[in-house]
Amino acid sequence: MPEVTAENTIVVGVDGSAASMSALRWAVREARAVDAEVVAVHAWEPAEPTLAPYAPPSARPTVAEQRVRAAGLLADTLREALGPRNDGEVRAVVTQGPPVRVLLRHARGARLLVLGRRTHSAFGVPPIGAVGRECLLHATVPVVAVPAPEPSAATSGGGPLLWDTVDGQDGYDVGALVARVTAPVKR
Repeated sequence: MPEVTAENTIVVGVDGSAASMSALRWAVREARAVDAEVVAVHAWEPAEPTLAPYAPPSARPTVAEQRVRAAGLLADTLREALGPRNDGEVRAVVTQGPPVRVLLRHARGARLLVLGRRTHSAFGVPPIGAVGRECLLHATVPVVAVPAPEPSAATSGGGPLLWDTVDGQDGYDVGALVARVTAPVKR
């Protein structure tokens, strides 16, 4: 395997959503094809106190507890998306800070930045969220937005969600996979 450098990494944003799991799976397949390393990044920010000011301090999670929860979310997402064995394919990074800033910093010099996106817009809202839009605008590397898998028609009965698979892929056709790939914008 070649030496791991920033130029030989694919950075993927992970937030625990179905879209980020699809992005993670896609990034791992792409990394295998180009012999690169995947860096799964979860950005978190300390939560503002949402409890009443008179609530006991023991009811408020500490920054350390929030950091542990963030690491747990990333570990759970990796396990759910890729199975119980990682085999070193993915380096997990948990970083405190605003998601856009964290993702752009980790992606600087990488091959790609991979993000998940919803498949359809709801109520006129674009399928790519605010973090994705900002990353598309400010990234210095190509950005790939991978859609979440479509729920199958079998889920309309109220049972557990099932996902369609196409050619062994997780709910999407690889030809239609890339929502948008942008080259770095020179300003």
